[in-house]
Formats: sequence, structure tokens, C-alpha cells
Amino acid sequence: MILYHTSKIEIMLPDIHYGRKNADFGQGFYLTPDYDFTYRWAWQDAIVNKYELDLDGLYVHSFSRSIEWFEYIFHNRRAEDRLDADIVMGPIANDTIFDTLGIISSGYLSSEEALKLLMIGPEYTQVAVKTGKAVKQLKWLGSDKVTGVKEYKELLKKEKDEYQEEFAKTMQRLNED
Repeated sequence: MILYHTSKIEIMLPDIHYGRKNADFGQGFYLTPDYDFTYRWAWQDAIVNKYELDLDGLYVHSFSRSIEWFEYIFHNRRAEDRLDADIVMGPIANDTIFDTLGIISSGYLSSEEALKLLMIGPEYTQVAVKTGKAVKQLKWLGSDKVTGVKEYKELLKKEKDEYQEEFAKTMQRLNED
């Protein structure tokens, strides 16, 4: 499996303990199989690191956009990782996850209603390498310097505008129900 990670530096040997404990899939080294997505979120003078991951012998848990995925993220955002996996794969929670979790905590929306909000917009995949065993099976293949950031930022802005429009419509529908 070919994966990418954007950084300010080349990362030949990833550190799974470096990132936030309250990320979508808990603490780990995050990558994506989507080359285009990697560039969308890059900044000028960034480095896109390329890896090959051998999944043989690893416990891999894959999510789709579902209640199970939502609840896993919900707990991880509170630094309560409840899954013992070498690799966790699945959709990236959209930018409203913090707002959505706040709305749920206040009792305004149910988990099912919140999931409707999280289903809006394009779906990009993330892969979290969570154990030393998995890191040993992640081979660094090289890196590229990011170019063309302006074009990707314009695409990202358009996507975000479309997302916010659909989010507002969904909130209105939920309020009407």
C-alpha cells in the first residue's frame, strides 16, 4: 500500500508518539493513500513523504462513515482510544467535528443527527500507524517538494464553500424535523 505524509521535513523513520493523543484515530503517525489530498492540505515549502506499508501480520481496523466511526472519533477527541490496532484506516472527520461534538455534548443533537452532519462533503481516507510493529513495516520511499500550492488552495476553498452551504442546509432540515 502506497501512502503519503506532508511535513516540513523528510521523515524517514516516523515517530508514532509525536502527534496529538486526541486526533481522529488517537495517537499515531497519520498518512493518506490519496496523493491529491496530500497536496490539498500542504503549505508552501512543504515536503510530501512517500511510503510503502506492508499490512501482512498487522491488525488493521477499517472504518467507513458510520456510527461506529463517529463514536470512535468522539472518544479519541477526548483522548480515550478504545481500539487496540496496529493500523486504523477510515474517513477523515470534516472540519466541523469540534462543533458537532459540542452540539452533541449540549444535548442539541443525537449521535445519529450529528452523523448526518459528518457525512457532508467529500470523503478522504486517513491511515494511522499506531504501533512500533506497524512502523517497522512502513518503508520510506522518498519525498517531493510541494509545488502548485495556489491551485490546490483555490480548489480547497471551493470545496469548503460548497461544504458550508450543504452543512447549513442539513442543519436547517434537522431543525425542521
